[in-house]
Amino acid sequence: MKRESLKYINREISWLSFNERVLQEAADTRVPLMERLKFLGIFSSNLDEFFSVRVGTIRRMIDADIKEKVMFGGSPREVLQKIQSTVLTLQNDFDDVFKEISKELQKNKIYILDEKNLKDYHKDYISEYFKQKIHSLLVPLMLNENKKFPYLKNHVIYLAIHMYRKEDPADYKYALIEVPADILPRYISLPSKDDKKYVIILDDIIRFGLKDVFAIFNYDRIDAYTIKLTRDAELDFEEDVTKSFFEKVMKSLEERKRGLPVRFVYDREIPEHLLNFILRKSKMNNFENLIPGSRYHNARDFMDFPRMGMKELGYPNSPPLTHPSIEAHTSILKAIKRKDILLHYPYHSFDYMIDLLREAAIDPMVTSIKITLYRVAKNSKVINALTNAIKNGKNVTVVMELQARFDEKANIYWTQMLEDAGAILIDGVPGLKVHAKLCQIERKEGNESVFYSAVATGNFNESTAKLYSDHCLFTINSQINEEINNLFKFFEHNYKVYDYQHLLVAPHQLRKKYLNLIRKETENASMGKEAFICAKMNSLVDKEMIDALYEANNAGVKIDLIIRGICSLVPGVEGQSENINAISIVDKYLEHSRIFVFCNEGDTKYYISSADWMVRNLDKRVEVATPIYDPDIQKEIRDFMKMQFNDRKKTRIINEKQDNPYLISVDDKEVRCQDEIYDYLARKTGQANK
Repeated sequence: MKRESLKYINREISWLSFNERVLQEAADTRVPLMERLKFLGIFSSNLDEFFSVRVGTIRRMIDADIKEKVMFGGSPREVLQKIQSTVLTLQNDFDDVFKEISKELQKNKIYILDEKNLKDYHKDYISEYFKQKIHSLLVPLMLNENKKFPYLKNHVIYLAIHMYRKEDPADYKYALIEVPADILPRYISLPSKDDKKYVIILDDIIRFGLKDVFAIFNYDRIDAYTIKLTRDAELDFEEDVTKSFFEKVMKSLEERKRGLPVRFVYDREIPEHLLNFILRKSKMNNFENLIPGSRYHNARDFMDFPRMGMKELGYPNSPPLTHPSIEAHTSILKAIKRKDILLHYPYHSFDYMIDLLREAAIDPMVTSIKITLYRVAKNSKVINALTNAIKNGKNVTVVMELQARFDEKANIYWTQMLEDAGAILIDGVPGLKVHAKLCQIERKEGNESVFYSAVATGNFNESTAKLYSDHCLFTINSQINEEINNLFKFFEHNYKVYDYQHLLVAPHQLRKKYLNLIRKETENASMGKEAFICAKMNSLVDKEMIDALYEANNAGVKIDLIIRGICSLVPGVEGQSENINAISIVDKYLEHSRIFVFCNEGDTKYYISSADWMVRNLDKRVEVATPIYDPDIQKEIRDFMKMQFNDRKKTRIINEKQDNPYLISVDDKEVRCQDEIYDYLARKTGQANK
């Protein structure tokens, strides 16, 4: 094996390994049944985005005739071939897991029916449902050699129709029907009977009604096969100085709908003549990413599978915990003034952030609120609080990132709404995405202005805060607040670049500061001093950071990593990374926070951040890593990380093979860190065992 292949793992292959960990959760019989279905949906949704974004990028490189090894693991075409073979294996695994889950559903008296095994008492219900809700939404498109093939929309499910007569198969017609899954639920509950619960998929209700749709042709056989096309989702911005950034984003969104194909998935039972017709007419007969699949596609809809009223088949709800430093019915600003506060989502409620904004909106001493927004909830309480603050005479400045992938359209809507309300809108920094999660409140106290800030590892989004494991620091620390204020000045006037002594800010000096921290540990270890690095992030891809960790390893630095997703570093290789331990945790909550801890000769440095160690985060975005100075919060972070590393139920070992073995306790004691963290925080407020 070549040394390079041993030193780095290709980011795309590592990402597929991460998605395999998601599929492991779906396969794990210890996971509640409905949660296993949800993980199938997450796996499918992840794969859709992977092809839209990453495979789209690789195909662009191939189209540009880039042949050299510009990425770990080979040329773009070699990587694409590896992706294809890996995805085919994962697709087969997915089908096997779905079959097992279907059997388990039946054991729990939940049956997924199709149009061929309907009970008599369901047929009338389905006929009426089809007539009342579906029939008018269907727009059948007849296909033939003389007509141009219809445009296939991105990620939309289609039924490819084959009509013929048993006695004369040569008499046939083809058609195409779009499944209206964006309007109707994908899974429809049917009337129960004898304690048995029934579900049917929208696709099969359409199959049930096809004879009505094509009645004029009088065919005795009408078969339908699912197909789906994924398109390149990258946005291209034209250099037209006469157009506003809003206009450029809107035009790029329209062009995204017509992106080049990057994956075509089809029912493996489709007749070869129909498949060949579709591929030829849509000019994909030489297409590389053809994925044979099962009868159903867009399994991401499993995330919305009806719960059937059976709570015992899902994870029990854990009520959000109160924070011991924030008393009920008291001022949050006063609580922050007493002491820095670290919130742990979703264990703590995101309502504290909403309450902070609401309090600032009505406090007569508050003069301004400034905030960065990347992704917000569909019905955002954050936006409501900000508009309320404007109505109460506060100056509200919002840095809205219009290029938040797949949220561009929503962010344009919120931008226009805030602008109409009277907010000062800043659409980011030219050439850089603003990914930092910052909120700063200015308050007049006596003769001076006092700043209160919230700095988070995840978005100011009440929906994702219920599902993502993140952290948010409330602080009145003057040194941190002064630098956050300078950063907002930079957003307003990009030519003003400030010196940051406390915050680590990308793209100005985040990379350099991290490298200095790693090299200091390397130097200390070389001199026989204690040296360690403990880091948690979503992705570790950046080659310069990986090489610095390898150098630290060779000097004897103990390095512990928690990487949820992509990890291009190869741990456990003698002479390269034998002192590096890397794990991944996939569980009920998405591990999303970024935490970095450096020994620093015993004066340990702690940071929470919005940034992973990727080129885009370090060099092409505005990101922030915030120091934690409060000793009590430092201990909380140490305890948090210790509980994560002690997990012996949901931890997988990251290795060169990318085979995701579970980390198992030698005494068979299962320790689940997400439960341990909840109990730990509950004890702090006396809420344990309630």
